[in-house]
Amino acid sequence: MAAVAPGNGRASAPRLLLLFLVPLLWAPAAVRAGPDEDLSHRNKEPPVPAQQLQPQPVAVQGPEPARVEDPYGVAVGGTVGHCLCTGLAVIGGRMIAQKISVRTVTIIGGIVFLAFAFSALFISPDSGF
Repeated sequence: MAAVAPGNGRASAPRLLLLFLVPLLWAPAAVRAGPDEDLSHRNKEPPVPAQQLQPQPVAVQGPEPARVEDPYGVAVGGTVGHCLCTGLAVIGGRMIAQKISVRTVTIIGGIVFLAFAFSALFISPDSGF
């Protein structure tokens, strides 16, 4: 029986971490840029100073309804709502699993995925759907 060499084909966690982090350190500035950094170096127009910006008119609406801000109510309501939805999903999934096979669910999921992919070819994101 042959002894297993230290390099048995599996990379250790620190090696994998270095494999992914080192290229990020050498990445171009466009990849590492923050959300408020300007990356449009080809833009020939200077930015508009804040003093020249015109205020936009605001639509006048009625008085805003009174809001109740209760963080405990939001937390409890969110928790109960998630528990109900998760429980219904588990029970519904069990009921469906007793009626149809895994193969049928996979085929239906694939058809739905292809339908959404096909619809993405014809419906633009800003069409309002």
